[in-house]
Amino acid sequence: MLHYPLGLIVTLLVITLTGVAVGRLPRLRMNRATIALSGATLLVLLGAIPLRQAYAALDLDTLVLLLAMMIIIANLQLAGFFRLTGRRVMQWARSPRQLLAWIMAVSGLFSALFLNDTIVLMFTPLVLEITLALRRNPLPYLIGLATAANIGSTATITGNPQNMIIGIASGLSYARFSARLLPVAAVGLVIAWIVLVLFYRSEFGKGRLMPPPLEAVVWHKALLIKGCAAVLFMLVNLLSGLPIPLSALAAAAFLLITRRLKPERVFREMDWSLLVFFSGLFVVTGSIEAAGLSERIFRWIAPVADRGVAPLAIASALLSNLVSNVPAVLLFRPLIPHFTRPELSWLTLAMATTLAGNLTLLGSVANLIVAESARQRGVLISFREYLRAGVPITLLTLLWGILWLTLAA
Repeated sequence: MLHYPLGLIVTLLVITLTGVAVGRLPRLRMNRATIALSGATLLVLLGAIPLRQAYAALDLDTLVLLLAMMIIIANLQLAGFFRLTGRRVMQWARSPRQLLAWIMAVSGLFSALFLNDTIVLMFTPLVLEITLALRRNPLPYLIGLATAANIGSTATITGNPQNMIIGIASGLSYARFSARLLPVAAVGLVIAWIVLVLFYRSEFGKGRLMPPPLEAVVWHKALLIKGCAAVLFMLVNLLSGLPIPLSALAAAAFLLITRRLKPERVFREMDWSLLVFFSGLFVVTGSIEAAGLSERIFRWIAPVADRGVAPLAIASALLSNLVSNVPAVLLFRPLIPHFTRPELSWLTLAMATTLAGNLTLLGSVANLIVAESARQRGVLISFREYLRAGVPITLLTLLWGILWLTLAA
């Protein structure tokens, strides 16, 4: 295998991470998954990392956890779980403020249990259907859905992809991780709700809502019961201390043992590109370590980031908005074990990289999913419109997260 100059390898790393952050490369039909996979392959070809070491860079625990969660979510989706619970809960609202609160509460809760990107993908059409039927301005409700999904996902290891990586790398139990970060998510949801109500006063003035006439939801009782039982089984195993990937995989395997559902239907519901994306990123960040760049990064960032919760939170939040939150976590992953207080640093990294995703419309995949899904239905969330609420929500929730972790340390 040929070994090319370090400058060429660094250039390829920068192009790959920039493409991952933006989600595309100029004049090419590529997304984050294909950019990460192509970049990883080129790095192996350039000699940045040997092929066997690239295989070793794949974090199988994280990939297994992600696969298992997608199987569970796909089964719940086919059973009608998300449509049914979303429709029922949102119809309980009797005022615009209550409607926003229910949307954000459901988004935050389900994002804590499952992947936040999946939750917004399923709920955006429903939020649009309800708000347009009520003749309300859909923008604050859609922004509330996106920001709540990011905030709620802070609470657990299974809430978002970056938390999965941190949960596996840190060795923190599911219960301990949630006990430390659940207050950050709960208070953060209240903060985001208050900001949206204040910023959209004309929408959330006095008034009552009458539930709009909506089409009946198709759901399957047997599949729904089995899906809920599998989630409960997974949570019991997680809280009892069973390895996190095995807990999720056991629940997924339970759901795949069926006479009712063809496997093809489940696999069609799954986002396979997410696994490709993660696999590519693991090799890309493995290349950074293999090339000796992680040591240079550590020498540059440690004097600032290892000074406490606030400096690390600010550094990781800024990096998340430069290269996206998952690559930011992967860049920090080899550094955190060398910090003075690794457990606190892992929790700070999880909190900051997740909440930083609310800063701009491009800050997280969940935001982009909401914006794109709304655009396809004729509702435009502009970058500027999102920024008005995104900046104060991010700053205030980050401030609360820093304060909580500092006091709880």
